[in-house]
Amino acid sequence: MGITLGNPQAVSQSHFRTHKVFLLSNYVLLGAASSCIFLTLSLRLVPSLCGFFLILLHIFTIAGAISGCAATSSGTNRWYAAHMVATVLTAIFQGSVSVLIFTRTGDFLWQLKSYVRQEDGEMILKLAGGLCVLIFCLEWVMLTLAFFLKYYAYVEGDIGSTGAMKTSSKMQQGEGLKDCPWPHQV
Repeated sequence: MGITLGNPQAVSQSHFRTHKVFLLSNYVLLGAASSCIFLTLSLRLVPSLCGFFLILLHIFTIAGAISGCAATSSGTNRWYAAHMVATVLTAIFQGSVSVLIFTRTGDFLWQLKSYVRQEDGEMILKLAGGLCVLIFCLEWVMLTLAFFLKYYAYVEGDIGSTGAMKTSSKMQQGEGLKDCPWPHQV
């Protein structure tokens, strides 16, 4: 007796589609983060300290996207946990940077010590802020997709040949029932 999941082939199809969407969002994230780096460098070729930290944030975002691909392909929980923590942290910082760019554009541009004109610098900075918003949203989408991929891997790994969920050997032998209080024993 066990829980049946219906058609196990549908679960693998769903896993396959989720994995494709996850990889596509990773590629878009990589493109957006590298574009933000180039937009920051277009404001000043040798960045200030603020610009250096902005570029470093985008490098961490790229590293998180690459580790996300490794986390979904390997079955270890260590990669998965590291990917989740890195993605949450970079998403929080990307959201903070985008709010900072849109609310204090002039001050942020002054901190970058840009060589370009004020109007052009504000336009470039707002483009980078828009990409930061895109990165913020994509990272939360990636977190959700990574959760579903882990769930699908867990479900597919525990499906037996009959399509029913496997139970542990302890429960099959009835050892788990011995520890239950008296009213619950069968």
